[in-house]
Amino acid sequence: MSDVTPRFTTGAPQNLEERFAGRAAHMQPSEIRSLFAVASRPEIVSLAGGMPNLSALPMGMMADVVQKLILTNGAEALQYGSGQGHPKLREQICEVMALEGIRANPDDVLVTTGSQQALDLISRIFIDPGDVVLAEAPSYVGALGTFHQYEAKVVHVETDELGLVPDGLRAAIKSVRAAGRKIKFLYTIPNYQNPSGVLLPADRRTEILTICRTEGIFVVEDNPYGLLGFDKPSPNAMRAEDSENVIYLGSFSKTIAPGMRVGWALVPPSLKEKLIIASESSILCPSNFSQLTISSYLADQPWRDQIASFCELYKVRRDAMLESLDEYFPASAKWTKPGGGFYVWVTLPPEIDTKAMMPKAIVAKVAYVPGTAFYADGFGSWSMRLSYCYPTPERIREGVKALGGVVKTEMSRRSGNQLN
Repeated sequence: MSDVTPRFTTGAPQNLEERFAGRAAHMQPSEIRSLFAVASRPEIVSLAGGMPNLSALPMGMMADVVQKLILTNGAEALQYGSGQGHPKLREQICEVMALEGIRANPDDVLVTTGSQQALDLISRIFIDPGDVVLAEAPSYVGALGTFHQYEAKVVHVETDELGLVPDGLRAAIKSVRAAGRKIKFLYTIPNYQNPSGVLLPADRRTEILTICRTEGIFVVEDNPYGLLGFDKPSPNAMRAEDSENVIYLGSFSKTIAPGMRVGWALVPPSLKEKLIIASESSILCPSNFSQLTISSYLADQPWRDQIASFCELYKVRRDAMLESLDEYFPASAKWTKPGGGFYVWVTLPPEIDTKAMMPKAIVAKVAYVPGTAFYADGFGSWSMRLSYCYPTPERIREGVKALGGVVKTEMSRRSGNQLN
């Protein structure tokens, strides 16, 4: 029998990192994702992740929706679909957006794999290395990571208890342009913002839109929480007032189920074709199964009542968190009082470093997200985001009590060090 020459040699393994493209250096892990391994331990009260609470979603009903879909339309649901998204679902998305004052044509809707994919597509199309993206301070960590990956410079815009400050926007635009840099767009979450929970009032929306139109800057309006107001509806979407200069991003992750991974972008007609091409090159087409499951749910189920159930569930948890913060946190701490959404933003005295404090919180069996995760420039070290959407009210109180003890101990230690 003749010898068989091996097809592969067994030399030293290749170091593939040496072959990475330059842009790979800009791919950084999310601080929130990095917390998951710790925060998911059963003994830890996680006030960190923004996971929707699906206890209010009847699983039997969802099982019926899926079963009916497979039995009556399985051949289509399990097949490839359109790169732009299923026509029926795009019509229904327009009905959902109408609740916030948007009049839209289904042909201007692109279905995406969550709104995160829409952020990626927009960044890929518009951002050249060194371009500037304006974003609220603080801002959504997932957006910041995407902008950073495409080598944009994020310039933060001042916010207050009502959200983005118009004069702060003017100042940021003036400063960036004085430095000779190009602004590509403003990224904003006007409704129950992630991470601050604040709601941008209608008059500010109009002023911000006017500024951006005048300055030739388009707006990316990210709106996953708009229908999750507890006490009153949010103002009309910014896209309702300006259909030409606003790209609107929506998602069913917060109002139905995040596991479906169905979001969308409503875009001016001039952008649609380029976004579809970019999406097709990335995923070919969004999941037909997920789209038709969402479509069947919207067609056959009382989805407005279901959203109301979610709002009631989150309101109870919001109240538990605010009451606990009042009871257990030091008087020098400040926090937002959201009227909807998932989050409270806590600001501590500036000598407290919430990232350095995290291991002590874990020992006390509570987790949160340090404020620096929501800034592109390392700012926010004395802030933290607390999420109330997932734990029970009892666990929220337990977690806030433990965290309040950690904060007070850290403040006492800092005061003692300063006296010494």
